[in-house]
Amino acid sequence: MEHGFDSRRRYTDRPWDIVKIIQYTPQLADEWDAFVKESKNGTFLLERRFMDYHSDRFSDCSLLLYEDNELVALFPANWVEAEGTIYSHQGLTYGGLILTTAASQTQVLNMMQAICYWYIDYLQAHRMVYKPIPYIYSSCAAQEDLYALFRAQARLLSRGVSSVVCMQNPLQMRKLRLRGARKAIDNGLYIDRMTEEDWPTLQEYWVLLTDVLSRHHGVTPVHSVEEMQLLMSRFPQQIKLFLVRHDREIVAGCLVFVTTQVAHIQYIAAGEKGREMGALDLLFRHLINERYRQMAYLDFGISTEHGGQWLNEGLIFQKEGFGARSVCYDTYELELDRTLIQQMTTTTDTELHGVRFLDLKRLNNSFEPQLSEAVTRVVRGGWYLQGYCVSSFEHHFAEYIGVRHCILCGNGLEALTLILRACKRLNWWSDDSEVIVPANTFIATILAIQEAGLKPVLCEPSLSDYLIDVQQLDACRSERTVAILPVHLYGRVCDMKAINAYAAEHHLLVIEDAAQAHGAMQDDCRAGALGHAAAFSFYPAKNLGALGDAGCVTTNDDTLAQTIRMLGNYGSSTKYVHELPGMNSRTDELQAAALDVKLPRLDADNERRREIAARYIEGIDNPLIIEPVIPRDPREHVFYVFPIRTSFRQQLMQWLKSQGIETLIHYPIPPHKQLALSEYHGLKLPVTEQIHREILSLPISPTMTDAEVDYVIEAINAFNV
Repeated sequence: MEHGFDSRRRYTDRPWDIVKIIQYTPQLADEWDAFVKESKNGTFLLERRFMDYHSDRFSDCSLLLYEDNELVALFPANWVEAEGTIYSHQGLTYGGLILTTAASQTQVLNMMQAICYWYIDYLQAHRMVYKPIPYIYSSCAAQEDLYALFRAQARLLSRGVSSVVCMQNPLQMRKLRLRGARKAIDNGLYIDRMTEEDWPTLQEYWVLLTDVLSRHHGVTPVHSVEEMQLLMSRFPQQIKLFLVRHDREIVAGCLVFVTTQVAHIQYIAAGEKGREMGALDLLFRHLINERYRQMAYLDFGISTEHGGQWLNEGLIFQKEGFGARSVCYDTYELELDRTLIQQMTTTTDTELHGVRFLDLKRLNNSFEPQLSEAVTRVVRGGWYLQGYCVSSFEHHFAEYIGVRHCILCGNGLEALTLILRACKRLNWWSDDSEVIVPANTFIATILAIQEAGLKPVLCEPSLSDYLIDVQQLDACRSERTVAILPVHLYGRVCDMKAINAYAAEHHLLVIEDAAQAHGAMQDDCRAGALGHAAAFSFYPAKNLGALGDAGCVTTNDDTLAQTIRMLGNYGSSTKYVHELPGMNSRTDELQAAALDVKLPRLDADNERRREIAARYIEGIDNPLIIEPVIPRDPREHVFYVFPIRTSFRQQLMQWLKSQGIETLIHYPIPPHKQLALSEYHGLKLPVTEQIHREILSLPISPTMTDAEVDYVIEAINAFNV
C-alpha cells in the first residue's frame, strides 16, 4: 500500500476497463526497463536504473498500463502531496507517456484519460505537470499524447528552446566557429575521451565544471560527481565524457548522453585557457563531423531561462554557429477536473451518478482557449473600463439584436432602472405614474420600477406559458399608466404583437425585460428589438453569460440611448462635466471581452437548449408532472430554464436529490409576498401564487449530454407519491 490506496488495484470502473493500471514498485523494474528499450519514444533516462538513482528525492507514483495482460504503456511520474500535483517527471529532462509503435491515437486518448482518472480517484490529485518527450527522441511519430492534452485543454506552462543539429541534413558551420577550431589545433589542443571507470579523470573534470559554473553562472552542477559516477557505471555506453586537453591539462569538455536517435551534449565547460584557444569549437566540430555523424540529431541543450521567457542570445548564437536550430522542450499544466478529462475521449461514463443543475465550469471550459486568451489580452493590455472590448461588444450585440444602440451597464436590474429613469425624464412622468408588470417575475423587475420613482402594478400571468396575460391588461390600466413591462420569463417571448397593439391604442411605452431571452425571436425580430427599449442581464448563468455581473440596454431611440449612457456614467457625456444626476453603472473590459467570445455561439447554444427541451417533453411521462409547451414557432423560446409544475414539488425535489439531480425553484416566493414589498401583501393573485407554489426548474444547458438528459427523464418518470 502507498499513499493510502492499493498500488496494484485494477482500474475497471470505466468503459475502457480492458486497460489495467498498476502502480510501479521496485519488483517491476526489469519489466519496466525492458519495455523502455522496445518502445518508440523511450530513452535510457526513462529506465528505472537511471530514474531510481535519486528515488529518495521524489515520491514515485509511476504507472504501468496493460491490455489483455500485455504491457502497452508506461507513465513515469512523481507525486507532491502538498501541491496536490502529479509531475511527469520532476527529476527528468522529460517524461510523458512511453509507447510502442502499435499504440493508436484512440488508444492513447483512452490511456491518458484513464491515467488522469486514476490519479484523481486514488490520490485526489487536482493538477498534472506534464513534460512530453521531444519528437527528436522518437524512432517514429509519437505525439499522440499532445493531442490528448489539447482535448483536455492543457495549458502550455513553459517552453525551453534547445539547439539541435539535424545530422541527416546538417547546416554549414559559421566561419567564426571553424576559425576557432583551427585556432585550437594551432595551439596544440587535442580531443580525448574518458575511458570506462577512469574516475580520477571524471573528478578532475568536475572540479573544472564546478568552478566554471560557479564563477560565470552562480550555480553548481545538478548532479554530484558521485551521482554521475554511479550513472556512468550503470550506462557506460550511453554516457560519455569528452575532453579537450593542452599538454595533458583538461581545458574544456562536455558529457554526451547517447540515445538511439540523439547525442545530447550536457555539462559543457571551458576554463580560461580553453576559452582563449577555441577549445569548444574544436570539440563540437569533432562531435558533429566525426564522432556522432551517424546519429539522427545532436542536441546542444536549451538556451532559455525562467520557463522560456528569457533567451540567452549569446549562447544560442554560439550553438547556431555549428548549424543547430531550435527544438522546443515543452511543459504543460493540466487541471485534473473530471469534466475536462472526459473531453479527451468521446466516451462517457457508463453509469451516471448525478446531474448538476448548471455546471458553469464545464460551460465556460467549452469556450476555451479563446475565453482565457481574451481575458489575458485585457489583463495585459492595461485598459479595464470603457475601452475597445466594451465598444466592440456593444456594436456586435446591437447588430445581433437588430437595433441601433446597445449600452452596457452594471447588471440587468440597473439596465431596467436606467431605461425607466430616462423615460421618466424624457416623457415628464410623475412619481405616481404606473408601470404594468407581470406578478410572477423575479423581484428585480419590480425593484427597478420603484428605484426609478414609479409605481409597479402587478398583472396576473397566464397559467399556460407563465407570461403576462394580455387579457388582464385592461384590469390593470389606469389613467396614470405610462408603460407596460413584459418579462420574457424562462426564455419565452411574450405575445408582443398583442402587447404592442394594446400599448399603441392607449399611448403606452413598451419596455422589455429580456434578461432571460437572449436570442429569442418573434416574427423574425429578436427579443430586445420588440419594444421601445429592452434590458438584458449577462449574469453568468444566462444563455449569454459573463464571468461576473453585467447587463445592457438595447433601443432604436437615439435620444433615449444618449440619456441612458449619460445616466450610467454619473450623468456625464464629457469627463468631469455632469449634466444629469446619474449613477455608476458600467460593464468592465473583462466581462465585455468574455461576452464577445461567447456571442457567436449563442444561436447554436440556444438550439441545443431547444433540443434538450424537446427531449424532456417527449420523454417525460408522469401524470404528476406538467411540462412547458413549445411555441408554434420554436424560436420564441430559448429555455433559459426548463420549468415544470407539480403539486408534489417538495417530494419531487427530494426524490431527484436522492438520485443526484440538482433542481432550482424560479421562484419560491412571489414578489407580492416578499417582505421587501410588504405594501402588496394584501393582493389576491391566485394564478401567480399557484405558479410559485408548483414551479420547479430541471437542469438544462448547452453542454448537457443526452445521457444526462435521459438520466433526468428516467428519474422523473420513476417518481411517485
